[in-house]
Amino acid sequence: MTKAPISLQELRRRLYVKAKAESTWRFWGLYVHVCKRETLQEAYRQAKANDGAPGVDGVTFAAVEAGGEAEFLDQLRKELVERTYRPQRARKVEIPKGGGKMRQLSIPSIRDRVVQGALKLILEPIFEADFQPGSFGYRPKKSAHAAIQRVSKAILEGKTYVIDFDLRSYFDTVRHHIVLEKVARRVDDDAVLWLLKLLLDASGKQGVPQGGVISPLLSNL
Repeated sequence: MTKAPISLQELRRRLYVKAKAESTWRFWGLYVHVCKRETLQEAYRQAKANDGAPGVDGVTFAAVEAGGEAEFLDQLRKELVERTYRPQRARKVEIPKGGGKMRQLSIPSIRDRVVQGALKLILEPIFEADFQPGSFGYRPKKSAHAAIQRVSKAILEGKTYVIDFDLRSYFDTVRHHIVLEKVARRVDDDAVLWLLKLLLDASGKQGVPQGGVISPLLSNL
């Protein structure tokens, strides 16, 4: 009897449940799911929903769909399966940060946003299982309103001390080998680590692109 292919949603649920149940388990065989058409299709859908400016290649979503979304995803999948995929450098733009300072954003091309998104879709449920429940930044189904409610509850419990600190220029200074080591604690898949290293190296010798799809997950790691 042939088994029905597992859906992306069900796969993500199973990854989370397994990771939650076994905190030292290292996942293997993940790369094939990154390369699946369904994963790439969902990553494209999410990237398009977020819209955003084109990357260094100037390709817009309108241009992708004029040439054929299916053909675009098929070519990307082919490059990933054959491991000939190479990310493009991100387009750098500066936006006002406040206090007269500027923040540099890195805008990946659409093809690279889709690949980052596909990788995030597979890795995210694994690491979500490890994150603390009181951590609210850059996480799915977490909101500022929920964070305020948690603080309100803590105040009612008599917890009135506040510690306020910031990591200066974290996105710009994170060391790639540390990110890869932390991912490898949970991921036993050389192809996934190869792809992640490619994406990290495309942003320079250190740091993760502030504006990259997978950067928020990596920052929490």
